[in-house]
Amino acid sequence: MAATKIMIIRHAERPPDDGSIDGVSQSGVKDPKDLIVRGWQRAGALVRFFAPADGHFINVQLATPDTIFASQVAHHSPSLRPQHTVMLLADFLHKSIVQTHIKGEESALASEAVAANGTVLISWEHEAIPELGNLITGNNTTCPQKWHGSRFDLVWVFNRPSGPLCKFRNCFFLVIVPKSPRREFKLGIACVYGGGSIAAPNVFSVDRFAGFLRHARG
Repeated sequence: MAATKIMIIRHAERPPDDGSIDGVSQSGVKDPKDLIVRGWQRAGALVRFFAPADGHFINVQLATPDTIFASQVAHHSPSLRPQHTVMLLADFLHKSIVQTHIKGEESALASEAVAANGTVLISWEHEAIPELGNLITGNNTTCPQKWHGSRFDLVWVFNRPSGPLCKFRNCFFLVIVPKSPRREFKLGIACVYGGGSIAAPNVFSVDRFAGFLRHARG
């Protein structure tokens, strides 16, 4: 068997370089290697984003992961954010987070992800995600070659119904942008076929999504 769908997200919000907001542990202890409060909120939101209570995803490209990967802490990459971003989701799904690779081992990670069964979710550091996408698709033209440093709200979805790596066909972006104070979200899909077009965004009320921003375990 092999993965039929691979979804990649960047870890949730980190402390800014100017030090104006602290990273904190789940218990509230300051930790520069961890998420900020907004990042923990996003981590909680991912529970119902990837495991909706009614079984209906906000986009048909999404799926509940069978396997969850996150980068392992290393001397050159001490961040706890990738694993903590998916920790609540993994706990909800009663799954262990696979942390067999560190940042810089994207080739080995891609091979392991492709070999996994069913749907795979990867939480990684944004600088290395384009390379990871290239390894999954087998080329450097299907995916964008940069993940913007300010974006924490994207999901790349690689559909792989059958066949080897080169048979990957689609790469999608799922973009969710808060529109406060009206509590709405803008949803846009960019379908990439080696240089496709971006579909016009639509606006949806967050209330439709079982309060996925308000409940970590809902």
